[in-house]
This record gives sequence, structure tokens and C-alpha cells, in this order.
Amino acid sequence: MDNRVYATYIMANWNNKVLYVGSTAIFPERIDQHRKKLVDGFTKKYQVNKLVFYEMGDDLQSVRQREWQVKRWRRAKKVQLIESMNPGWKDLYPNLMNNM
Repeated sequence: MDNRVYATYIMANWNNKVLYVGSTAIFPERIDQHRKKLVDGFTKKYQVNKLVFYEMGDDLQSVRQREWQVKRWRRAKKVQLIESMNPGWKDLYPNLMNNM
């Protein structure tokens, strides 16, 4: 059985100043790893642990392409994308498992 769940996502730090765009085939497990600081690198260094946006995808290639597209955007366009789904910048992780 295939347990992969593909997604492109944006995470923020506590005051929404730092944004991280990622993609994965193990969503929501990957978000849990970021939140628990198990992933060395940017999210751990800058304490980025709040899921503020995500889009589901059909395969790893499509979610990676979307990640690369969004990463190239200016911050203002990323903020528009986040606010189209999550105008209050709430942490979406607590309700994530209910939606899977």
C-alpha cells in the first residue's frame, strides 16, 4: 500500500517574518519533523514551525515543480497565496490530520 501524500507547503516562524517553501511525499509527517526540529537546516535554524499554507499534488514531480515556482516569487506574492487559504495566518497543522 502506498502511504505517500504529496504536497507543496509554506511554513512561517512565530511572527510570520520568515517563510519556508517546501515539498514532500510524506506530508503531514514532514511537517511534524519540522515542528519537532528533526530537520537540520533552514527551518531548524530560524525556528520555522508553523504551517500556514499547503496544496496537495498527484506526484512528487508536480509538487516539486510547484515548490520551485513559489520559491522564485517575491514575498508579496507568497503572502497573497497564503492569505488566499489562510487569511489569519493560523497554524494549520493541528487540523491537518482531520483533513487527511
